[in-house]
Amino acid sequence: MLFDGKAIKLTQLDNGIAELQFDLQGESVNKFSTLTLTELQEAVGIVENASDIKGLLLTSAKDVFIVGADIMEFVPLFQKGTDAIKESVAVTNSIFTRIEDLSIPTLAAVNGYALGGGMEIILSCDFRIASTAAKVGLPEVKLGIIPGWGGTVRLPRLAGLDTAVEWIASGKENKPDAALKAGVVDGVVAPENLRTAAIDTLTRAIDGKLDYLKRKERKKSPLLHNDIEALMAFETSKAFVKAQAGRNYPAPVAAIKSMQDGAKLGRDEAIKVETGIFTEMSQTSVAGSLVGLFISDQIIGKKAKKLEKAADKKVEKAAVLGAGIMGGGIAYQSAYKGVPIVMKDINQSGIDLGLAEASKLLTKRVSRGRLTAEKMAEVLNRIDPALGYDDFNSVDIVVEAVVENPKVKHAVLAEVEGKISDDTILCSNTSTISIDFLAEALKRPENFCGMHFFNPVHAMPLVEVIRGEKTSEQAVARTVAYANAMGKKAIVVNDCPGFLVNRVLFPYFAGSSMLMRDGADFQQIDKVMERWGWPMGPAYLMDVVGIDTGVHAEKVMADGFPDRMSKTFKAAGDVMFENERYGQKNGKGFYVYVPDKKGKPQKTVSEETYELLKPHVAERKEFSDEEIIARMMVPMATELARCLEEGIVASAAEADMALIYGVGFPPFRGGVFRWLDEMGMAAFAKMAEPLAELGPIYQLTEGMKAMLESGATYYTADKGE
Repeated sequence: MLFDGKAIKLTQLDNGIAELQFDLQGESVNKFSTLTLTELQEAVGIVENASDIKGLLLTSAKDVFIVGADIMEFVPLFQKGTDAIKESVAVTNSIFTRIEDLSIPTLAAVNGYALGGGMEIILSCDFRIASTAAKVGLPEVKLGIIPGWGGTVRLPRLAGLDTAVEWIASGKENKPDAALKAGVVDGVVAPENLRTAAIDTLTRAIDGKLDYLKRKERKKSPLLHNDIEALMAFETSKAFVKAQAGRNYPAPVAAIKSMQDGAKLGRDEAIKVETGIFTEMSQTSVAGSLVGLFISDQIIGKKAKKLEKAADKKVEKAAVLGAGIMGGGIAYQSAYKGVPIVMKDINQSGIDLGLAEASKLLTKRVSRGRLTAEKMAEVLNRIDPALGYDDFNSVDIVVEAVVENPKVKHAVLAEVEGKISDDTILCSNTSTISIDFLAEALKRPENFCGMHFFNPVHAMPLVEVIRGEKTSEQAVARTVAYANAMGKKAIVVNDCPGFLVNRVLFPYFAGSSMLMRDGADFQQIDKVMERWGWPMGPAYLMDVVGIDTGVHAEKVMADGFPDRMSKTFKAAGDVMFENERYGQKNGKGFYVYVPDKKGKPQKTVSEETYELLKPHVAERKEFSDEEIIARMMVPMATELARCLEEGIVASAAEADMALIYGVGFPPFRGGVFRWLDEMGMAAFAKMAEPLAELGPIYQLTEGMKAMLESGATYYTADKGE
């Protein structure tokens, strides 16, 4: 053993080969932490000074190679400023460069994920052999930054400009066959053959049968493009990527600029260019938000895993009550992820609709090559359609997904409770109705909680798990475990009308209604909020949700919070509802929807909407973008603050992630609380102050007032962060 550290081991093998193995103790994956980099620097020094080492083999003792840098170290580093960032990046780059400049051949045996810094270190090696289980990629743009350890320098020199632009600007993970085709790896073998193939390849290089010196020289040299070719390639790529990424995500274009500015330079000078652009991007609010979201996602995942471990049993079989679109979506997701499910409805037509929904989703995966016909059949066989309760005594969890009507839900929940075992967990997929109210119909309320999926189930990551007053921790734990098994992001919240996401969403909709009442054009509101970052504006979103659903939910919210959410005027949504304009579901709402060639509804403007609204709104008035943003976002922010203050949600991180995963809050803004922290409470108070006379939803909460006085921020105060 040449070196035995807590993250790295260096061992002398036969034939003059030294194996540098990554094995970060106490972690399930390898990552580039300060410890790892410190030990790597020491191990490389040993290799440099050892005369009997003829080749270096990089391996991993874990199921992954290296997943990248330790993101938890990014936040404090980024906060130190540009000089500290450049110094840190320079240290890592010097280590990777020393590996690349070794006089001996080097090879990385990539057994699993090699992402970010994990890919950048294998790019510094002369050869790369990948397992069929491996995946490689440079996902830094997803964090609002660019590769900073040589990725934008080495990848285009190794695989060509087109591959480098596609891989880096998209941030996607790539399968080994794609990496082989692109020339990023030199071979792909079965996992059990990886070590043998790697040693054999490295031995051939040592014996002079493979020209590793030529490979080293290629990565140190400028790109092989003439000026006109390079200009056209880079400028075309930047224009295309900018259009795809949008103005709110500058990192993909910055990554291409790094490649362009370093194209005529040698490796060392090109890396300096990359370092400068990496440092610049690290100081943007977008990077701060996206890195923060990554950390929040890790926190949520750890909480969910902890609850899963506390569950008394694994969910081996589930059931859903009510087929239809929602029930069919739940059945599909459960079956697709490997959990068999009974799908019950009172009518065969409902069963047929649920099965059709699951089949449609599976067929789409097959047509895109993501699933075989045989696997599709396996998934469908895990869905057991039923008109009765015959198999319910063997299920571990039941999700009720019938019509959003309190009386109907009471009756159905009481009925199914009598058909299941005493320890089966019963959940309701209600989107607004109080869990405590629904529990009144049950004999075992401790086994009952909410499990609120978002539509469409297969596409929306969030599941709200709602704890009622009598809900046991075991019920919460098993429900979270089931959500995890379905591949969902589970966030536990406490009971109240609308729970977390809908409770916060409806003051946002109220802001839109009041703007229209006061003369704003719903199209202008939509455009402003879409430019602000929302995937769709409020009128379009209401059409997608369903205006009938929205009107019902709005009444529930008004009954629950009459001081803030009751209306004194006829809202635009009410006018649409009264005229049977329910949105996409019946082809007309604020907009009119006509299917395109693929059957997808395309929205068009309807003058009829304006005629219907005219008697109920003020004369058309122009509002500035700033006014619209304030009148939309202040109600959402103040209501979310109330939820945190009341303990409906446990932390700012969970609140922010719920809105990002549940309704598509702009990720580059990091969530409502990160947006507030970025702006500062004083600036938010200034935004809200002139709107206070519009009603309580525009007034600061007591907690916000206290933060205004103290100067605190949500994430410095948040113990969950």
